Amino acid sequence: MSTPFVHPEVRQQVSPLEWQTRVELAACYRLVSLFRWEDLVYTHISAKVPGTEEFLINPYGLMFDEITASSLVKVDLSGNKLLDSPYDINPAGFIIHGAIHEARADVGCVLHTHTADGIAVSMHKDGLLPLSQQSVFIRASLAYHPYEGVALNPDERARLQQDLGDKSYLILPNHGLLTCGETVADTFLMMYMLQRTCEIQVKALSCGVELTHVSPQVEDRTVTLTVAMNDRMRGHRKHLDGSVPWPALLRRLDRVNPGYQL
Repeated sequence: MSTPFVHPEVRQQVSPLEWQTRVELAACYRLVSLFRWEDLVYTHISAKVPGTEEFLINPYGLMFDEITASSLVKVDLSGNKLLDSPYDINPAGFIIHGAIHEARADVGCVLHTHTADGIAVSMHKDGLLPLSQQSVFIRASLAYHPYEGVALNPDERARLQQDLGDKSYLILPNHGLLTCGETVADTFLMMYMLQRTCEIQVKALSCGVELTHVSPQVEDRTVTLTVAMNDRMRGHRKHLDGSVPWPALLRRLDRVNPGYQL
């Protein structure tokens, strides 16, 4: 698919590492669209430029399946654009993503969604329940940040940072879901699992019958064994390793929506 949102000069102005990050982030946007997790133009994904405190985020107003590597906007932690761009960024997106990138040097990517099932679970008083195998990985590193309205108040940044702490998953009650990981691939896989967990919970609770919960002992054992397996196989002590499905996801994307690399 051809796209008008290509700016060839950008590749000549950035490092090879930044360009690779741009390609992966643009792919992530296209995948979020492919999996139907987008909310028109009103959510956001960001990725840190390697070796810097700068990050890349979506051009405000583009649909996720239109985003390309060269159209992404580079900003600093104050929200200043660092490369000429015809696009603005979402102010609420900057508040959320800027806060996390500022506080978490270990985070390379942040992904935020407003899916119907995600928001539905965010409203559940008891939060995310241990109902599925998928939920086990989420609950091992899950935080909550209460709703304060549209994220336009800079004062919220400190509260968001404190509530997230060192966790990888954040549920924003009445608002949506957020994942943050070391790589774009990890962060996408985390959101896939979080979204699927929410879908399962909504379906299970809709049945109106008593449900079986995963026991705390099984939760702990499952996470421990999975982290050990990932460490043994790939040298990563991770609950979920996005590098496993990522190449296959890119192959699918290349078949159905190419052009993100431009």
